[in-house]
Amino acid sequence: MGITKSESFTVQQNETALLLKAIAHPARIAIVEHLLKVQSCICGDIVSELPLAQATISQHLKELKNAGIIKGSVEGTAICYCLEKEVIEKLAQYFSTISNQINNQKSTCC
Repeated sequence: MGITKSESFTVQQNETALLLKAIAHPARIAIVEHLLKVQSCICGDIVSELPLAQATISQHLKELKNAGIIKGSVEGTAICYCLEKEVIEKLAQYFSTISNQINNQKSTCC
């Protein structure tokens, strides 16, 4: 989607699209699931969990962090990552709203 077209959509639609785009990769989903499981993680721990190079994982972490899905804090020479609860809740609310609307509809489609 071109930058000029994004102004045709609401702020919420643009924000949701950015979050979904950031998480739309199996490695990033695996990272989110790993962080959920361990609640906090050093980058090296993720490298040992996933079959990807450290540089590749760093790029995925950067995308997730830029979108606000995760946050990181420096601990010595390592960066400790964790999920950004408010952003995850925003995604959950988005899908919950869709689910509720579908469940309340009398579907005549297909």
